Order: sequence, then structure tokens, then C-alpha cells
Amino acid sequence: MAKFVPPKVQISESGWGPAATVDRFSDMPYQPFSKGDRIGKVAELSAREGAFQDRRYGNKYNSQFGGGSQYAYLHEEDEDSFKLVVQPKVPKPMFRGRYQRNFRQRQQQLLQRGQAADTRVMTKGEKTRDANRQRQVRRLQKQFGNRQRFDYNRYQMKNRDASVTVRPDWVVIEEMDFPRLQKLSLPSVGEPVDLYKCGAVKYYNRLVDRINVKRPEVLERIDRIHHKVTTTDDPIIRKLAKSGGNVFATDEILATLMCCTRSNYSWDIVVQKIGNLIFFDKRDESEFDLVTVSETSRDPPNDEGPSINSPRNLAMEATFINHNFPEQVLLNDYKRQEFEHPNPFVEEEDDPESIASVAYRYRQFSLGDDVELVVRTEHDAAVYGAEGQFMTIRALNEWDPKHANNVDWRQKLDTQRAAVLANELKNNNCKMAKWTVQSLLAGSGIIKFGFVSRVAPRDSSKHVILNVMHFKPSEFATQINLSMDNAWGILRCIVDIIRAREPGKYLIMKDPNKQMVNLYDIPDDTFETDEDEEDSDEGVEEEDD
Repeated sequence: MAKFVPPKVQISESGWGPAATVDRFSDMPYQPFSKGDRIGKVAELSAREGAFQDRRYGNKYNSQFGGGSQYAYLHEEDEDSFKLVVQPKVPKPMFRGRYQRNFRQRQQQLLQRGQAADTRVMTKGEKTRDANRQRQVRRLQKQFGNRQRFDYNRYQMKNRDASVTVRPDWVVIEEMDFPRLQKLSLPSVGEPVDLYKCGAVKYYNRLVDRINVKRPEVLERIDRIHHKVTTTDDPIIRKLAKSGGNVFATDEILATLMCCTRSNYSWDIVVQKIGNLIFFDKRDESEFDLVTVSETSRDPPNDEGPSINSPRNLAMEATFINHNFPEQVLLNDYKRQEFEHPNPFVEEEDDPESIASVAYRYRQFSLGDDVELVVRTEHDAAVYGAEGQFMTIRALNEWDPKHANNVDWRQKLDTQRAAVLANELKNNNCKMAKWTVQSLLAGSGIIKFGFVSRVAPRDSSKHVILNVMHFKPSEFATQINLSMDNAWGILRCIVDIIRAREPGKYLIMKDPNKQMVNLYDIPDDTFETDEDEEDSDEGVEEEDD
């Protein structure tokens, strides 16, 4: 039988655990580890340590018990004779740093060559090469300097001014941000009902459609009277307020509210709630009627002072063009097409030929929940030979091709009309969307866009007509991604907020530097003069009679 030999048991008199180290494991290194630890790469000779590692997994191969150096390799021998077979690739610096370093090196080389050239006579070929080098240095200096100046001007952000100064006694009721407004929708708006028709329009001249870049036409200065009457000053709206409707506005005001999510510049609209009636008005002595230029451009005009390319001067120029272009493209030899009633804004002493071609159509839209909207819409011309078909005429203006993504109308308008139109939609998205909404509210069958450019970029007084395009308003709205359901939803949201408030005066203002529309509660005497108070008193007396 095998003899059982009991093992030697060490007794620890001081406590629990082994009393001493086992002789067999006394010189063996020990490092704790876990079975779940990942084994890393053995060696990496093609790149620097950690150059291609993902930062998210920096601790991928670390032990759960922390780092240790028990099995670290120590270099104890001389490795001067060791040579690496695979040479690692040194990463190249960025373009700007390499460009600056090469530029300095070339300057130093030129200085050294220039000093050496002073001690000897240069040959003809050497002079030519030296001149070429100097020419190249000047070109690089010019290019590098322009790049610095361009980057500085491009990223220098300027805060826009508000259309009206906010007073301390104004109370903010609602802050409507654009992302929330863009999600609204009101698809249940039906066909409108015509309540009142007045005015007279001329017929459109179809020969204008033949204008192109090779055969342009000079824009003429035509003196006509354009009536821009606000809502509460309209005598027809005052009469209609007694018979039907509870929300009143003009097409220009409604288009600004419906397309507010596309605007960048600040604007304001005065709202008066009298009983259950709501009136949207434009503020007196405001720049609400001015046509903006390059409002949604990536690099909008930012000149200041008396410059012809300042935002305000460009808006004045665009307004001047849109007053003259619609009158120049009409047939003056034909009699105007008159509506049922005369123009309510023409006085007796005015010459009929001095009045601009315009016809007004007062229409009523039902927005649901007893919200009846009455809006004054406009037609600019009538289509000759098509009974009952009218059109809206607007003009786009080119002020400097360098500030329009280098899209020169004189070079691309005849051959690449779609590219020119797409560039204008990008730079003037808000303005063209408002024009489309105005034509849809009026029920125009055609919308005309004239392309008017300066004769010289530095002269804002002389212009030429280069081309004319026409679209159906509904199709053009689809092309520019304009949803009328969203436009009606924005308007209905604003109306519901005002309906829930007490009667008084309010102000809707686009924040100049944020994508937001603010609604203020303002005192009743804000923006009013003595004449306005007398007119309001007369209006109250007439209603009482």
C-alpha cells in the first residue's frame, strides 16, 4: 500500500492566512488579471503609438485591476546598431501652415539670392528667372493678403437693428419661434367669396416677353400714383366691418405674417382689437412697404452710411423698380378694364392717367371656429383676350454680380434661366414667397417676374430689362416649397392668441437677430398722433349716427 505523507502545514500565529512565502514562488513576478481582459496588439511598426486609435476606445485593452509593470520589457542592451526597415510616414501639416512655411522659405531664399546677386553680375537668363520669382512672390502676397481680409469680413457678424425700439412699458405676451411655427397646418380653408370689386387695370403687352440679354430694354421712369393705404384707413374695410367678418388685413400684411419663418430682417405690425373685431395695420412712417434685397443670402449686403449698396438704399432702389416696371410692360393705347366700382383712393382732382394700374378685390376667407377673414387683394394687369384673367407683376433686380454667387445675368440669363432663378430663390426667398402668397390670395392666374439690372454696378439710377418669366402661382408655390396649409396655420395661430386677449392694441415684431416673432401688449396711445385721434373720434361718431 502507498504511504500517505501529510503535507507541511504552516501555522500563522499572528492571524489568518499563510505564515510565510512559499519558497517555490518566491522569485516569480505576479500581476492580477481577469479572464475578460482583451489582449492587445503585440507590436505596431507602421505608425506612431496611438496615431490610429479610436479615442472612444482608448481604454479598450486596459486591465480591470489597473495597470502594472510586472511584465514590462526593459531595454538593457545597446541598440545603436538597430535600424528600422519600414520608415514611418510623418503626417503632413495643414494647408495653411504649409503655405505659410513655404511662403517664408521663398522669401528667405529670395533675400539670400538678392544678397548674392549684389556681389556678381547677373546674366540675361538669371535676370529673367529673378523677375519671374519676384512676380510670383507678389502674386502670392496678394492672394494671401486677400484671403485674410476676406475671412475677416465674412465671419464678422453684425447685429441688426429692430424695426421699432421696444419701450419699457411694453409687455411680452408670446414668443413664437420659427421651428414651432413651421409645424402648424390648417388645410380646411376653402374658396373665398368676393365682397367688393373696384379699380381699373390695363392689359399686359405680350411683346415684353421677347426681351432678352441681346435685345434689352431701358427701364423708363413713369410717374404714377401708388396708394399704399393701411387697413383701418380703408373706407371699404370700414363698411365691410359693419356687415360681416371679424379679422381684417391687406394682402401685403397677411403675406408678411404667413411667410414670417423665411424672413431675416426685422419688421412690425400693429394689431388693434376693438370688441370682437381684429385689425392688422402697418405702422405709420415705417419701412414696411420697401422691397428687401438679398435678405436670405449667405452674404447679405452690410454696407453702411450713404453707400448705394447699403440695405436701405438697395430697398429704395428695388421699390423704385417695382413701381416703374409693372407700368412699362402694359398697353397704354387700350382702354382699361374697369371693375364694378371706381378706385376708392382716387380723389376728384386726380388725373385718371396718373393713377397706377391696379384693381382691388375684397375677399372673405373662412378659417373655421367663426373666424371670418376679410382681406384686400390687388391685381396689376389683365390678360388681353382672356376674359376675367388677371396677373401679378413683380421685378427682381441685380445690383452686383460679385455679391450674387458670381451669377452674372448677362452671361447666364439666356442660356441658364433655371440656374439664375434658383440663385434668386436662394437670395430672395422671403420676398418671392410673399409675392406668391399675394397672387394666390388675389386669385391671379399668372405671376410675372422681370429681371432688371443696373447699366453699371456703381450707378443705381440707370437700369435695363434683361428678361421676363411667368408662372402659375400654384405651380410656383410648389416649386419654392411654399405650403399654403402652413401659411394659414401660422395666421390662425396668431389670430387665436389675440382673440384670447382683452380688447386693446398689440404689436407683432420679428426679432432682428433671432428666429422668433414676439407679440407685445402696448398702450392704446402708442404710435398715435393728434390727427389719428381726431380721425378715430370722427369714425366713432359716424358709427353712432
